[in-house]
Amino acid sequence: MSEIKNYFSKSSKTIESLNNFEEKIVFISDTIYQAYKKDKKILVAGNGGSCSDAEHFVGELQCTYKKRTRKPLSAISLASLPAAFTAWSNDFGYESFFKRQVEAHAKEDDILFLISTGGGDEKSGASMSLVHAANEAKKRKLKLISLIGKSGGLLKDISDIEITVKSDITSHIQEAHIAILHCICEQLEKKF
Repeated sequence: MSEIKNYFSKSSKTIESLNNFEEKIVFISDTIYQAYKKDKKILVAGNGGSCSDAEHFVGELQCTYKKRTRKPLSAISLASLPAAFTAWSNDFGYESFFKRQVEAHAKEDDILFLISTGGGDEKSGASMSLVHAANEAKKRKLKLISLIGKSGGLLKDISDIEITVKSDITSHIQEAHIAILHCICEQLEKKF
């Protein structure tokens, strides 16, 4: 099998395994819809490629997915303010930036939706910015939803609901995450 065919074969198997999360995807969609009905916000964050996925998801929620007449959902990408991001990171460090955004925007029963291929690791420091945001969200009584991969990291145990993609390959986890995000949007479209 060629390298290219092998890549797509492994990626396809990872995405196909998402069928196992049907109940969780429905539950996440219901949770977001209930938040919408109560005028609550969805705060979304990720690092690197997961930040791009967060921005993409927020765009789908705020704008339209399929139905051009659908009402917008109140969704904020926590990384979308470069002046705040660079000011805080310069003065206090990057690791606490998302926590600060939760402090600024979150109200009880809002949703913090985190996307991370590893889920946070204290020893390596990877994605601890998301873990700190998650801990702050729990203090403020937000609902915490995480899309993660690999072992699930620290976010697996902190989250109210999580989907841990069973792969150690970062690109396959990211491809699976975008498929899950689109599937959530599909479910939400049915509710409007």
